[in-house]
Amino acid sequence: MREQTYYGHGKLLLSGEYFVLDGAKSLALPCKLGQVMNVKHSRSNNPTLHWKSYDHEGKLWFEAKYELWRFRILTEENQASIDLQKILQQARHQNIHFLRDEVDTLVETRVEFPLNWGLGSSSTLIYNIAQWAYISPFELLAKTFGGSGYDIACAQSMGPIIYSNLGGTPSWQSVNFSPLFKDKLYFVHLNQKQNSRREVERYQSLELEDKRSLIKQINSLTLGMSEALDLQEFEAYIFEHENLLSHSLDMPRVKDLHFQDYWGAIKSLGAWGGDFALATSDKGIDKTREYFASKGFETVLGYDEIICSNPLSGTETLSQLNERLNEAEV
Repeated sequence: MREQTYYGHGKLLLSGEYFVLDGAKSLALPCKLGQVMNVKHSRSNNPTLHWKSYDHEGKLWFEAKYELWRFRILTEENQASIDLQKILQQARHQNIHFLRDEVDTLVETRVEFPLNWGLGSSSTLIYNIAQWAYISPFELLAKTFGGSGYDIACAQSMGPIIYSNLGGTPSWQSVNFSPLFKDKLYFVHLNQKQNSRREVERYQSLELEDKRSLIKQINSLTLGMSEALDLQEFEAYIFEHENLLSHSLDMPRVKDLHFQDYWGAIKSLGAWGGDFALATSDKGIDKTREYFASKGFETVLGYDEIICSNPLSGTETLSQLNERLNEAEV
């Protein structure tokens, strides 16, 4: 029996949410938690694909079987089995040799985080399947779930990145974002999972005036956040970023919704209204967790608990990257 293993990191988007879809530079953070996918093959006269997905506690939450000619579903149809069918069919479309051998295939996936955390159960699945099928994960994402692709870039990165898909071309650069004040950065789960696909559609339906100017401002804020020297400067960029998007999207800031009496800065991450928010605090983790618990939010994670902060030697800052790119254009 042959066996293959694939892995993708989860993600959090620190800046540029929504506008990353239109090419804004965004600061994205790969997570220490991700999704692993094991693939086993065995000889068969009537080959099928048997798919089993486990949650972070090792409990089976999804199971389905498919025939391998057109990936017809052999078990009960539900939204999860149909979504997976579409991904597999698109993978076959991009690589006609994918799953053509006369073998039974058992795929077992396991996420390392609760499914309602919104850290990328779908994007890590797309990334892992694309690696398995020898196809582009960005094209597979575009033809299935859609999105900017920053989560796909995070899936294959070991540390913070600046991401852009300007002109529809994904590009990213590792950046040395490991602030001295990272022990004062916390990630608070908001007790609900946001529907990313629905939020993408909602954003794309908006008629925003002077989007180019907004993207330019977001690029500047991403630069500022990635290179802030102290917590006070970082909080100022958070405040400006939240105000800009709140006004542009006509949506309330997360601090106004839930945490008006909080002493630090709070910023939505990714699609507003769910998943995680970033909170700054100079009062230590115990008092910080006590505050959020009093509001009904029990999951509060420190920066080093969840973020891959392993910048490579010689990693550029964003301003250094911009200077190099500008010189190359001359």
